[in-house]
Amino acid sequence: MSLPKRYLITSALPYANGLKHVGHLAGAYIPADIYARYLRAQKRDVVFVCGSDEHGTAIPIQATKEGTTPRAIIDKYHEAMKQDFEDLSMSFDIYHRTSEPIHHETAQEFFTYLHERGELETKETEQYYDEEAKTFLADRYIKGTCPNCGSDRAFGDQCENCGRTLSPDELINPVSTLSGKAPIKKKTSHWYLPLGKHEEFLREWILKEHKDDWRPTVVGQCKSWIEGGLQSRAVTRDLDWGIKVPLQDAEGKVLYVWFDAPIGYVSATKQWAIDNNKEWEPYWYDQDTKLVHFIGKDNIVFHCIIFPIMLKLHGNILPTNVPANEFLNLEGDKMSTSRNWKLDMRDYINDFVEKENGGGQAVDMLRYYLTQIAPETKDSEFMWKGFQDAVNSELGNIFGNFVNRTWVLMHKLCGGKVPKLHEDVLVEDDKWIISEIENAKSKVENLLEEYKFREALFEVIDLSRKGNQYMQKKEPWIVAKQLAENPEAQKSIDNTMHLCLQLSANLAILINPFLPNTAKKMLGMMKVVEKMLDWENAGKLKLLSVGYALRAPELLFRKIEDEEIKYQVEKLKSGLVKPETTTAKVEESKSEVANLKPEIIFDDFAKIDLKVGTIVTAEKVEKADKLLKLSVDLGFETRTIVSGIALHFKPEEIVGKQVVVVANLAPRKMRGIESNGMILMAEDKEGKLHFVAPSTVINPGAGVS
Repeated sequence: MSLPKRYLITSALPYANGLKHVGHLAGAYIPADIYARYLRAQKRDVVFVCGSDEHGTAIPIQATKEGTTPRAIIDKYHEAMKQDFEDLSMSFDIYHRTSEPIHHETAQEFFTYLHERGELETKETEQYYDEEAKTFLADRYIKGTCPNCGSDRAFGDQCENCGRTLSPDELINPVSTLSGKAPIKKKTSHWYLPLGKHEEFLREWILKEHKDDWRPTVVGQCKSWIEGGLQSRAVTRDLDWGIKVPLQDAEGKVLYVWFDAPIGYVSATKQWAIDNNKEWEPYWYDQDTKLVHFIGKDNIVFHCIIFPIMLKLHGNILPTNVPANEFLNLEGDKMSTSRNWKLDMRDYINDFVEKENGGGQAVDMLRYYLTQIAPETKDSEFMWKGFQDAVNSELGNIFGNFVNRTWVLMHKLCGGKVPKLHEDVLVEDDKWIISEIENAKSKVENLLEEYKFREALFEVIDLSRKGNQYMQKKEPWIVAKQLAENPEAQKSIDNTMHLCLQLSANLAILINPFLPNTAKKMLGMMKVVEKMLDWENAGKLKLLSVGYALRAPELLFRKIEDEEIKYQVEKLKSGLVKPETTTAKVEESKSEVANLKPEIIFDDFAKIDLKVGTIVTAEKVEKADKLLKLSVDLGFETRTIVSGIALHFKPEEIVGKQVVVVANLAPRKMRGIESNGMILMAEDKEGKLHFVAPSTVINPGAGVS
């Protein structure tokens, strides 16, 4: 069977209404990144697109919460999410946004095309309307009592307490969240996509053509929807925020976010093509393109039923596969943003990645654990103890230990160079490990092609486990003690170390799609160029030339200490908002309670040297959306300090500001810039940062106590 000419890989567009947690990362982003990196290593034509979903009611709702505008919200969270993905080594070819003009044009063209061909229908219905605010109410703008559990924390789409999906008509005593008044019913007209007309197409395409190669969960959910009877779905709504419906009689109406968001894949591809002087059409119209959507299971209906109908009607290709993942739970409970039971990507970056020089090791530790526990067939669980065990026992004691032992012994027993392979004295153990090296490529490759990333990663780690077993059987350090009496024993040592080094080179190739920073570090130890990571080199036994000098060993992974895990668990539990805390007054008071760090004594505090400083210059750090490079006058000297405040302050706004600086903090590099100190900031309940500064201007260098 011939390979597709090109591949288009998409990850679900995250809502730009808040930071995203590791459950999102495990569901739609790391699997897609692994697959895209693998295809690139195969030298295939790959475009990997993603971007921020910036329309829908979630955006103005968040703007109301933060006391700002929808535009400010999407600008803030688009940049924050883009930075988080970059910090965690996501290799998107483009990370776009649906607020861009090219997306508005693409979505409007899509709507117009369907409308002009009679593929949409219009309906007049009654919807809730706020007479005081003079607007129709989206589901999230209606609040009331849940008919299922009796909680007053139910909205028009879902109950926040019991999680049941609702419609506005089911709410008891509904009120508008805009005015607090009871809404009325008012007639309005909208355009609908009649899904039922395409039932036979879906049955043939999903339930017959893809029943064996798509994940059972995906096929099962699609079957349930189809057999439950497909209803027409509105593609427009009454809302101020969104893409305007391109018709004369559509004043005050926008495209429904579920309609415009997946078209974001198309507009992102268009922008990528413009940026790279390429053609975008083949990726969406040529049948020799393989389109793969990576999503969470809550997006199955949109990517397997609704969007494919839209694509078919528009003349585009259909997805070849939609490997949707289940949900990732956290420490025995479902992740919940409203209850603050979550681990944001940014929290992990702050606590682990930014504490390292470069951060690649910490990034790969998270990528490894999330792949190992990926919810491919059922919900899985992120446990901090599990994270520690995975890093220490598998990455450290198996993979990292094998590579480290190989390098240490190579320098000790072979003069730091790749020894010769003496084929005349190969023993059964040698032949066994050669066979394992040669067979590992096809094992990993076949699993990756089937989107079985957990199993593929296991095979890579298992190869390093077999390397440890082989080395333990050959015991070159014991054989070395026999050299005085038997010089020929050097051949056995050479063979062992030669094969262990070639196995290590293979591990770098095979681990690269999963842990790209680790593969890069191994390249440095081997003193070879990135081209060695091409997939065609996997399974080969002559990757490192005989006599080639290699660098000294470096530990690939550090040990995760018990104290770190204890801190993370306590931090999680201390921030939890309990479900029974239902009244607005109690919720507000809970949110204002600080999450206290472990108690310290006065001597600990006395070690901190706080000084007043004046910001002399401020500038954005290149390719780092959150960082500003500051020059701060401390009276006795001017320091360079890198601070993560770029999303809250413009550089020109803060020049001349007085700040409090932790002056005796050890220097650390951030984006290649050595930062010598830390600016103290305070964060209000809306997430806005404020400078901690003296109430009146005083001399730089003054102490703070």
